[in-house]
Amino acid sequence: MRKPLPGKPFRVAVPQPVLDDLQERLSRTRWPTEPQVPNWTYGTPLSYAQRLVEHWRQDFDWRAWEARINRFEQRLVDIDGIDIHVLIEQGSGAHPLPLILTHGWPGSFLEFIELVEPLAHPERYGGRVEDAFTVIVPSLPGYGFSGAPRAPITPRHVAGMWHRLALELGLTRYAAQGGDWGSVVTSWLALDHPGALAAIHLNMVGLRPWIGSGSPPVSAEEKAWINAAQQVRARETGYQQIQGTKPQSLAYPLTDSPAGLAAWIVEKFHGWTIGGEDRDPPFGLDHLIANVMVYWINGINAANWLYVSLVDGTAAGLAQGERVAVPTGFSLFPRDLLLPPPRSWAERAYDVRAFNVFGTGGHFPAMENGPLLIEEIRTFFRSWR
Repeated sequence: MRKPLPGKPFRVAVPQPVLDDLQERLSRTRWPTEPQVPNWTYGTPLSYAQRLVEHWRQDFDWRAWEARINRFEQRLVDIDGIDIHVLIEQGSGAHPLPLILTHGWPGSFLEFIELVEPLAHPERYGGRVEDAFTVIVPSLPGYGFSGAPRAPITPRHVAGMWHRLALELGLTRYAAQGGDWGSVVTSWLALDHPGALAAIHLNMVGLRPWIGSGSPPVSAEEKAWINAAQQVRARETGYQQIQGTKPQSLAYPLTDSPAGLAAWIVEKFHGWTIGGEDRDPPFGLDHLIANVMVYWINGINAANWLYVSLVDGTAAGLAQGERVAVPTGFSLFPRDLLLPPPRSWAERAYDVRAFNVFGTGGHFPAMENGPLLIEEIRTFFRSWR
């Protein structure tokens, strides 16, 4: 990707009055009562929320994060009338493979901030220049510094936008990686535009295979996994029902209260990595708060709209006869929101070429297990350059 970049140059520069208003709101936080149960039983505990807010007020430096983000090339590219924020790092060497990294909820493009340079310039981090990628990190519509759609859209729609973004960038062949919504968008991208994708890599099995008439019988192993996954969903996915049915009502408190927004988001960084344990999420407060800031600055409402498609069933289900034919690699982690399924389940929906399930880790591997994920991505795509 050596041609001039499309769209408008962009740098993060939040107006100071926005930060002053945030400080005032944090200082006036009205704290709720709390039941006498083990921490994290019913969500973010009061003691952790108070510590996070105090750190946000006294020690967190958003301007330093702006400077860190602005080290990278950024563009706003008009796709279907929506300005999509894209962070781009041209890879080393003569033939870096273009790689689109797609985040999910409640993450953001900042999930990948520590992966961009090692993936683009492996020779600087103990790797081989032959493994370099040109790293492209778009923010989903309605997330971060991307514009919002006028009404809820589906991840399949976003996948089409990503292909048009790739064409705007002059890409005729590229790779893609994602987790959470990123795994769903990347999967639809491969299904609908297989000729453009060299291969895809996922850290969650994004699409649900067809298991109706004409499909192979569900095995005992698959049935056991379905039952286990349903138990996890019963205790972890209440947020999906709220965001997918009444997002507008939820938007008022999350837009008005930074402490409320943080408590809603940060609880997932605990529950989907060390859920059930009475200890802090395994992430630094600064990185967690920076991620929350991305939602605070431009609002969370439109980001929540993707869940409408999840609740109405249009987000991730393959129809009879549909299967991703693009070579697919998986790196799965045991404490993810979606439990790693048997390989046979993934093979119903994908052309699986690598399927690694690790003994530890959860939903945010780019932040929790960055070096491991980098090596998984490098190793998998080596065969598809």
